[in-house]
Amino acid sequence: MTAAGLLGGAPAQAPAAELPYRNAALPVDERVEDLLGRMTLDDKLGQMTQADRSALDPQSDIATYRLGSVLSGGGSAPAQNTAEGWADMYDAYQRTALSTPLGIPLLYGVDAVHGHNNVRGATIFPHNIGLGATGDPELVERIGAATAEEVAGTGVDWDFAPCLCVARNDRWGRTYESFGEVPELPTAMTTLITGLQGETLGSGPASVLATAKHYLGDGGTEGGVDQGDTRLSEAELRAVHLPPFREAVARGVGSVMVSYSSWNGEKVHGSAYLINGLLKEELGFDGFVVSDWGAIDQLDGSPGFTGAEIAQGINAGLDMIMVPYEYREFLSLLRQEVQAGRIPMERIDDANRRILTKKFELGLFEHPYTDRSLTGTVGSAAHRELARQAVRESQVLLKNEGGVLPLDPGARVFVAGKSADDIGNQSGGWTISWQGGSGEVTPGTTILDGIRAAALDPARVAYDREGEGVDGSYDVAVAVVGETPYAEGAGDRPGGLGLDQEDLDTLGRLRASGVPVVVVLVSGRPLDVAGPLADWDALLAAWLPGTEGAGVADVLYGAYPPTGRLPVTWPASASQEPINEGDGQQPLFPLGYGLGYGAAD
Repeated sequence: MTAAGLLGGAPAQAPAAELPYRNAALPVDERVEDLLGRMTLDDKLGQMTQADRSALDPQSDIATYRLGSVLSGGGSAPAQNTAEGWADMYDAYQRTALSTPLGIPLLYGVDAVHGHNNVRGATIFPHNIGLGATGDPELVERIGAATAEEVAGTGVDWDFAPCLCVARNDRWGRTYESFGEVPELPTAMTTLITGLQGETLGSGPASVLATAKHYLGDGGTEGGVDQGDTRLSEAELRAVHLPPFREAVARGVGSVMVSYSSWNGEKVHGSAYLINGLLKEELGFDGFVVSDWGAIDQLDGSPGFTGAEIAQGINAGLDMIMVPYEYREFLSLLRQEVQAGRIPMERIDDANRRILTKKFELGLFEHPYTDRSLTGTVGSAAHRELARQAVRESQVLLKNEGGVLPLDPGARVFVAGKSADDIGNQSGGWTISWQGGSGEVTPGTTILDGIRAAALDPARVAYDREGEGVDGSYDVAVAVVGETPYAEGAGDRPGGLGLDQEDLDTLGRLRASGVPVVVVLVSGRPLDVAGPLADWDALLAAWLPGTEGAGVADVLYGAYPPTGRLPVTWPASASQEPINEGDGQQPLFPLGYGLGYGAAD
């Protein structure tokens, strides 16, 4: 497709300010119809296309190909990865989009799945499994609103969150993106949508488009395999996996992202029954449906997307296609399918109506650039305090033999473990980069920092990562152990869910000292700890708390009591996976379990 071909169609003759679609006083549907009537086929196809920022070469392709959306995949950030750097980048892209004859603004999408996690210095909230443990939908709504402020403060107007999966097998590498294993938990936590969007989309300066994902059944795949096959009857699919999406639609979620996974062997991206039939017609979803990253290429099982795959997906109900790198080839094939009649123009117009409606509702035509008054909210003290509260509420006390917890602020404490002083480990995947990473990936407070701050005298807190130097002179040893960061795919653990050898060696040194051992488990899911648990005096599930590790210390020292409850069943052995409430298996700890101080295990 040539640039000249894309620029076909006569521009509007009236001055832009006088065009009905530019008139904010008119109803949105009238503005959409007016704009739609002025768009060429190339304008319409461009609106349905989303590219990753790293693939834009040159940036002017936004205008040349009339791209409707740009995204930052995990780790796809501007050279200056700061709030100001993001805002400058966003505004530059938006200026390019607005240079086209119709001046249709971009939607810019990011995976802000636990705060604005691509941006260095942003507040990183606990991952969803920890929020599920809080049992606090109002808190989750406040987190959504805080995230929206930070996202909007960088210009970005579309968040690929929340993940409403119901995780049914802890081997799955996305378990931490689930609020819990029963549909009631993610359904309750759809309050995040209201936090992100406001009561209605565009109702405030920090309103950003939310996304319910991944539709449908991604948490129920056989073996917990990412992008796998969910083999369930329709009744089971509806009973377990559909309720959170039904509630999301009722809350007015603006977009829905489809899952890579299959249902009984059929890729969801190509299922007209699940997208057009169940989601759009039965549930009445009137927003737009976006594909996942490059997922259109998976429909025929062979590498390289084809016109047939594009036609299948769009005719099934996909409205915007995330083709991160190959947007030119995609547009060429899409145009061929439309011109050959294999994708009806009615379907193209429907997709455009849905996308344009959200752009108008967001107020992008009136306010296309970053609201710089919000930029300073990124990583603000108020947001970090909210995150600390979320960390406190997410802690689940699973064992407390002899009342070793809470710690005495005057106690001599020996701290060890690979995650005690590691922001990257405690934040997990989807933090600055896609898979996350260990170390000082972003500013924050480690769990060790929090422990030192909570102690009456920080000098009475010793630390060695491997546990070297511990002896009987200490009152207690705290081991912060667990998983290192991962995201989808790499996080699948089919071979087991046990602690690694470094953790076991560290715990062995602490136990040999004879002092009581408190284990703080930093992980994205329950781990197989039934064996070593007998050697531990206390066990606190900290999940993936994010940048505010002081919230863990708040509970360890009793400034706040543990109130978290397990959002998932904790297996007695990894061989029990999948294990879920009501399946007849005997867990180590059941769904909803959690001790308070004063309770004995």
